Amino acid sequence: MSDRWDDFKKAAKLGEPERVPVALIVDSPWLPGYARIDTRDYFLFPDQWLKINMGLLERFPDVVWIPGFWVEYGMAAEPSAFGAKLHVHRDRPPSIEPVVDDINHWVGIKPADPQEDGLMPFVLRLYEVMEKKLQAEGLNIKMVCSRGPMTVASWLFGVTPLMMGLVEQPEVIDGILDTITTTIIRWLHAQLDTLSAPEGIMVLDDLVGMVSPRTYEKQIHKHLRRIFDEFDGLVRVYHNDTPCKHLLEKLAEANFDVFNFSHEVDIAEVKAKMGHRVALMGNVAPLGLGVRGTPEQVKAKAIECLEKAAPGGGMILSFGGGVSMETPPENIDALVEAVATAKY
Repeated sequence: MSDRWDDFKKAAKLGEPERVPVALIVDSPWLPGYARIDTRDYFLFPDQWLKINMGLLERFPDVVWIPGFWVEYGMAAEPSAFGAKLHVHRDRPPSIEPVVDDINHWVGIKPADPQEDGLMPFVLRLYEVMEKKLQAEGLNIKMVCSRGPMTVASWLFGVTPLMMGLVEQPEVIDGILDTITTTIIRWLHAQLDTLSAPEGIMVLDDLVGMVSPRTYEKQIHKHLRRIFDEFDGLVRVYHNDTPCKHLLEKLAEANFDVFNFSHEVDIAEVKAKMGHRVALMGNVAPLGLGVRGTPEQVKAKAIECLEKAAPGGGMILSFGGGVSMETPPENIDALVEAVATAKY
């Protein structure tokens, strides 16, 4: 596992390891179903969580799991700290209900405290306890995560009010996003501080892909950049699987190392537009192929991605998004086989 992680880090820094790493974002949408347990049990019983995540290392020794041993409650940790209402389900992650759709309600809100607010303290405590168990096995947790400012804002007052506010009340939205960004930075630091030897962060924010280049540059970029600047020196992964080729050049300036992006954008185009500034993590369709395709189809697409983007380094083979619910293990094996057989 350490060798694969080292390959991932080298590729993340635009290097060309001897073997292109296969790295997959995996969390509660897929893992309980993969393990055939109730999603509620995955959250409630830490020993179940530990067993399932440890089992991934045995079943898929050639895959880097991002972030790996992720303590999460779907997308709920960050919005719960601001009072978002959660709905818990037996067969999928918690869903979230926005609190108040009037954005003026959120003017003057204070940053959340990761040590006391919402689900965040439970996440921190589980990291603290679970890593001690992992260290007894010679393992440690290498990466922590947060949803990004646009995504968190959308769970507080809704996607439509957020998008309308960017146009009609940009200064109000800017203040709210600034507060959320401060919370995200505190949240990531709090998680990192609980771990013995963390090496990376991941920020997930698909909503960014829904804005125009002008709106991104004026109202969004500074918040993303502030987050990634804060963690300079760590491996910084940005996940956004909304098709957003209109933003690629601008996103390359946000100071992250690895970009996990939509399968709907051709990986060769992404490489051309972003240049050799960020590593690319993709780009096999997670649902159309990852879930519905055959291993042969997955492997063929993976080889195509490798041939287009692996030369010169900075390539990490993955799905163009997280591992979707009901993804068969054989289709993950196909990604590993593609790396072993592709010529590039």
